[in-house]
Amino acid sequence: MTATTSSHHDTSIEERYQPVPLLQDKVIVLSGVGPGLGRSLGEEAARMGADLVLVSRTEKRLEKMAEIVRSYGRRALVVPTDITDEESRQKLVEKALNEFGRVDCLINNAFGIPPMDPITTIKIEDLRAANETNVFAPLRLSALFADALSAAKGCVIMLNSCVAFSSQPEYAGYKLSKGALEHLASSLATELGPRGIRVNSVAPSYIYEDVNRAYFDWLASEAGVTHDDIYREKADPTDLKRLASSEEVARAALFLASDLASAVTGQMLTVDCGEFHD
Repeated sequence: MTATTSSHHDTSIEERYQPVPLLQDKVIVLSGVGPGLGRSLGEEAARMGADLVLVSRTEKRLEKMAEIVRSYGRRALVVPTDITDEESRQKLVEKALNEFGRVDCLINNAFGIPPMDPITTIKIEDLRAANETNVFAPLRLSALFADALSAAKGCVIMLNSCVAFSSQPEYAGYKLSKGALEHLASSLATELGPRGIRVNSVAPSYIYEDVNRAYFDWLASEAGVTHDDIYREKADPTDLKRLASSEEVARAALFLASDLASAVTGQMLTVDCGEFHD
């Protein structure tokens, strides 16, 4: 399979997919509005009828995302936030509730990747910084939004990664925080469940979007092969022999935000075209 045929395959999926109002009038807080998956989560949620609170450090990026959300006739609140800062997190909660009066779902999508080196060689400061974004920020945001989520019988979605199933040395630092995030989600599901709050995780493998396309280009240049060769190498371990698009990962995640998943909690859904399973 080449990147070209994968793109054609994605096109056929997009032509077949018809959004339905699964999230009609729900309010979703999206932490981590960036290129790729962050953008797709926002756009796909709006297509499903949700209003959004958009969260990242970069206001310009948030404003662009807000335009997309509003183009689908939905409301968007832009809240530039440093999610590693407690005062900034508290202000986010206040602004979200002042604007919408409710929150139905918190999506923790923001992430940081420490150096891709053997974990014994990574500076503790770099590991600590990744954990602040990947673990402690989702914990504190979940805690701060818990009252609102309980009132709405809402949910939390953690964006994890199939790196949790890998043991390559270069992924170890990232796996440390994503492994902690998986256990955090499990603990929160148990702790917040009696309050009517569901907590689930989504773990994509390689997502075929702009960042990974550029990464594949770099890998190809380093190895003296083509982009298509790298794509084939990454797609080969999957059952579908292709990589998921950011839109496909977003839709799987948003299923967990919908009332179709009202009895689903404490789970980690892999969205990887069948790369990892028993």
